[in-house]
Amino acid sequence: MIEFYTAPTSNGHRVAIMLEECAIPYRLHRIDLAKGDQQATEYLQVNPAGLIPAILDPEGPGGQPFALSQSGAILLYLAEKSGRYLPVDEHRRAVAYQWLMQALSDVACASGTMFYVSSAVPDKSDANVAFFEQRLVRFLRHADAQLADREFLAGELSVADFALYPVCAVRKSVIERAGDLPNLTRWRDALAQRPAVTRAMQSA
Repeated sequence: MIEFYTAPTSNGHRVAIMLEECAIPYRLHRIDLAKGDQQATEYLQVNPAGLIPAILDPEGPGGQPFALSQSGAILLYLAEKSGRYLPVDEHRRAVAYQWLMQALSDVACASGTMFYVSSAVPDKSDANVAFFEQRLVRFLRHADAQLADREFLAGELSVADFALYPVCAVRKSVIERAGDLPNLTRWRDALAQRPAVTRAMQSA
């Protein structure tokens, strides 16, 4: 059984979605970021960086216990472990990698920066929040165009969709304000109706 350490953030949710979709048994360990649980000695033995999410697989490579952090790395690890959600076709797999990385770097970075400049930095600025919101919308328009003629980002359900979805779920109001993301909205709503996604978003 996978030991899954997480908090209710987009990073944590994408791993929860992957675990649920792959039907991989796991035990949930909630990390209270506000209380500093991520800096506890016990947790730092799992992830020395003190960030979430992280997993501990007692049956890792070679049958040995294996700890792994970074949500994108965990998605790929679980995809390979389960044999699911990485396209077999080489072209589709490369497209899945592209959109996985776009979700983890460009989209998640813009969304995360919106949070920090609105609530965490010493000098807050509405203009800075607006700047990063527009940056996020620009990236989401790119995804919307990709979804214009296909159900999922790589043409079939993959790790790329699970990486992007949590950001779109938490930034629903941003998507609505943009008003020109119909394909992304359709895709988001379809994923939201998947039982595994619902369980993951409620539990993690």
